[in-house]
Amino acid sequence: MIYFDNSATTKPKKEVVDTFTKVATEYYGNPSSIHSIGLQAEKLLMQSRKQIATLLGVKDHEIIFTSGGTEGNNMVLKGVASQFQGRGKHIITSAIEHPSVSNACEQLKRDGFEITYLPVDKNGRIHVEDVKKAIRPDTILVSVMHINNEVGTIQPIEEIGKLLANYPRILFHVDHVQGAGKIPLAFHDIPIDFATLSSHKFHGLKGTGAIYIRDGVKLDPLLAGGNQERNIRSGTENVAGIVAMAKALRISMEKLDEKVANMQKIIAYLRNELALIDDVEIHTPIEYTAPHILNFSVLGYKAEVLVHAIANHEVYVSTTSACSSKRNEPCKTLLAMGVDEEHASSSIRISLSFDNTMQEAKEAVEAIKTSIEKLKLAMRR
Repeated sequence: MIYFDNSATTKPKKEVVDTFTKVATEYYGNPSSIHSIGLQAEKLLMQSRKQIATLLGVKDHEIIFTSGGTEGNNMVLKGVASQFQGRGKHIITSAIEHPSVSNACEQLKRDGFEITYLPVDKNGRIHVEDVKKAIRPDTILVSVMHINNEVGTIQPIEEIGKLLANYPRILFHVDHVQGAGKIPLAFHDIPIDFATLSSHKFHGLKGTGAIYIRDGVKLDPLLAGGNQERNIRSGTENVAGIVAMAKALRISMEKLDEKVANMQKIIAYLRNELALIDDVEIHTPIEYTAPHILNFSVLGYKAEVLVHAIANHEVYVSTTSACSSKRNEPCKTLLAMGVDEEHASSSIRISLSFDNTMQEAKEAVEAIKTSIEKLKLAMRR
């Protein structure tokens, strides 16, 4: 079995699962309780917060634990909107954001907010000049993903951060879900006000995540309750999941340069071999692209048909993002890049983890070739 759908979710590491099980069964106290069992859980929570903060190069108290990327993105957008609506009701984002950002923005529009969706170029990249042009006196937030989840384009986060440093009343949020554990961001240097992470994208468990909130930045809580997580995210913390997330992030970032270089070699091989197949068009750009995502189309075939055909060889890829794949919609990012609907409807995403090998890539190419040939024969009959 070859699993090439890691942008949807990664397989949890065995040691990560073992850590979760140990904490869940032996340190199950509520970290808000004042007895010894609760204090043990609180200590593990504090240690995990410190470890994640150290790995990300931020302060301990700048890490707030959540249930994952969707909650984190909603927390930031809606929390900023609530906190700063007296200052302005204009938000800038891009046309290719994850649904947890774009749909949250659409909800805010119903509350009177105005959203500017920035276009992208043929490589799926926004231009900093367009960000500057979109800024208004009532702009309160710019929200841009670090790595596009469908095509893999890396956005100019550092350049946007430098621009927004000249606008101290505008906050900057980065959806870092696809970048965490692969391409680090210097949150303090850029500077970034908020960043979102999700554990299951770097071999942690589903249902755990975090947001970075820059020291001194206020955010209205999305959830009201027991005032956990600095009164920003109420609810009893998932201590076992959080400890496991800290371990997963540490493992992912060990020997990072070496692992990324190997992943880039595999992606380059896949790109070169797939480009040789008739009717295949590669959409992921060569420059400004993540090391783990490759998007391509096979003209004349619906994406879901080809995905199922490839799966018959026990090679698992995906169509668009996991959040949109079951709706059989054209790839939103490709449409924004100017790709025609026929190609956008036939796009396939390969997404790697550090565990994938060159041998798997070779076998996957053969499976894709065979699947296309079989479909061609079936269409001729």
